[in-house]
Amino acid sequence: MLQTMLAPAAATATPSPFDLDNADGYARWRDARLAAAPTRLSDLVVEVEDPRRLTEIQFDAILDRCRRANMAIYVGRTGDDPGKSIPVELGARFGLHRLDHNPGADEDAVTSLKVQTDARHRGYIPYTDRPIAWHTDGYYNTPERQIHGLLLHCVHPAAAGGANALLDHEIVYCLVRDRDPEFIRALMHPECMTIPANEGEAPTAGTVTRAEQSGPVFSVRPDGRLHMRYTNRARNIRWRDDPLSAAAVDCLKTVLHTPGPWHLEGRLEPGWGLICNNVLHTRTGFTDGPVPRLIFRARYYDRIAGT
Repeated sequence: MLQTMLAPAAATATPSPFDLDNADGYARWRDARLAAAPTRLSDLVVEVEDPRRLTEIQFDAILDRCRRANMAIYVGRTGDDPGKSIPVELGARFGLHRLDHNPGADEDAVTSLKVQTDARHRGYIPYTDRPIAWHTDGYYNTPERQIHGLLLHCVHPAAAGGANALLDHEIVYCLVRDRDPEFIRALMHPECMTIPANEGEAPTAGTVTRAEQSGPVFSVRPDGRLHMRYTNRARNIRWRDDPLSAAAVDCLKTVLHTPGPWHLEGRLEPGWGLICNNVLHTRTGFTDGPVPRLIFRARYYDRIAGT
């Protein structure tokens, strides 16, 4: 019953709660969504032995949390095992198969997030020890390559720092819409947020490595689920230039930067991981020790099955 209340209506059934003309349907969905959402990081945690070999009870517990919060944290006992099969096999168990072969990823499409200074990674914040503000992954991707599923697996944490803040994008949608539904209309405009083309750095300066990409912040998938693409970056971003869009973006940033019961924060330790429907997240700056911080990141075009 709870899953039925949390899931948006199918396109062929009653109007979607994300339809701005469906105030009553939205109110019912919102009330159920907020009531079910975890307000403590510990509510997301599921202890497992080996993430590659979940028991049915462990699988159901992770899926339940992903249904309630679009994310779950597994606490495994594989320690600093550097096997990439850990996140890949866990993802496959939840219907995540189509990996995003992004430019910074390894040959197998799984990204090794660590400090890297080679030409391919230099200049990109995820490969530094600097903090990263609120974002969803792949916000610069084309529509057919939007990231819907995300998995982070910790092999080794930093000596200090490197924590993540987490926030369900559906909760953010509620908080913004409750302030003014017209803000949602602006954030759903197909030209709301534009990421300019990436023209590279020396010696390839002037070479377009990624085309300009415009799109909405909030959108509704064909299956009726809500999707979000967002970055809090201050440079190399262009917002639609009109008063409503400016007010909507200001409201969205206020929601993100105002601590609330659904803002969660923690740090992954060896053998731990986050599996989610590409929720909003941050990363604090960190300091490496003798063993550098290493997180495996798997981005998927799929959403977690059953959520």
